Amino acid sequence: MEPTDGHDGEPLEVPESITCVDCGGICHLLTTPFEDADGAVGFRPGDVVAYRCSDCLDRWDIVVE
Repeated sequence: MEPTDGHDGEPLEVPESITCVDCGGICHLLTTPFEDADGAVGFRPGDVVAYRCSDCLDRWDIVVE
């Protein structure tokens, strides 16, 4: 069955946290992964995921590749 939501390929995992480029703090993942009709959970190349730094509160939007 082909995905109807525009997502192609296998789901990818993204890190739950990243290092903030501005302050060096920890940014936590805000975006919830999608679930396909077949139960596959994750992100696909081209999806945008958001992180928020717990120290400086900057938000980072990153394109999954």
